[in-house]
Amino acid sequence: MGTTWSVRLALPAQMTADAARDAIQQALDKVVAQMSTWDETSDLSRYNRSTSSGWVSLPEECLYVLRHALQLAADTRGAYDPTIGPLVNAWGFGPPPYASEPPSEDTIRTLQQRCGWERIRLDNATGRAWQPGGAYLDLSAIAKGYGVDLAAQALNALGIEDYLMEVGGELRARGQRPDGHPWRVAIEVPDGTDDHALSLILSDRSIATSGDYRRYRDSDTRRYAHTLDPRTGRPIINGVASVTVIHAHCMQADALATALTVLGERDGLDYARRHGLAVLFILRDGQHLRLAASEAFAAFAASANQ
Repeated sequence: MGTTWSVRLALPAQMTADAARDAIQQALDKVVAQMSTWDETSDLSRYNRSTSSGWVSLPEECLYVLRHALQLAADTRGAYDPTIGPLVNAWGFGPPPYASEPPSEDTIRTLQQRCGWERIRLDNATGRAWQPGGAYLDLSAIAKGYGVDLAAQALNALGIEDYLMEVGGELRARGQRPDGHPWRVAIEVPDGTDDHALSLILSDRSIATSGDYRRYRDSDTRRYAHTLDPRTGRPIINGVASVTVIHAHCMQADALATALTVLGERDGLDYARRHGLAVLFILRDGQHLRLAASEAFAAFAASANQ
């Protein structure tokens, strides 16, 4: 999926690093084989190649992730939408070959006709997803987080109780460090500085961040963030530099970070409050950055660092 993984862990007696590495790789290979738009042989790519309408069989894990993606799309009224793959590719943020120029207004309008989460239906009993014809699913904003969860399950199955698992910057922690200290994670300040906005103790929780400073593209007149607003078909311009979400599951944290980035400070914090989510916004305020946190995030930060 165009990214890397890493893990820090304490191995039980008689356990080898190769055994842990192989278990993680097998879990992540399964995610790639099912959900990667970078891999033309993946199950998701097979779905996306379907130009006519009809039911398409998908593996259990892929359907599980897609089910959660569609639920979040409904909950956020389209601020998150797994069907925006055609627009992601048109803006040059999908798999290669990359678009050389931003899409025209006519292209955006045409591609928006292929999008819309409401067009996708699932038949859970038979393990199938409805392809309305020309739909292109992109699970990049949720599959990495699911990969973290699946890799963590693989480590748990081996009896490994202390680890910090990371895929593409999304993390899940369990237990503590080998030296007995807790796992500590820093939330990065955007724009390439070495500072961090906050350092948090993380145990039996996941953390995911979506931001505008790692992936973007420059044109002659402006910089485009890689996060698109599905409702407009264009990159966000709402002043959000990053959103960090702490959650029990990395899949939800990953997708929520993207959704809240699109919703922006006011609507995003309102959504977080209504759902009891631990969320930190880093916002651009002129030449400066400022922080805005949900009550649940502030409570977590206070309790974790006591």
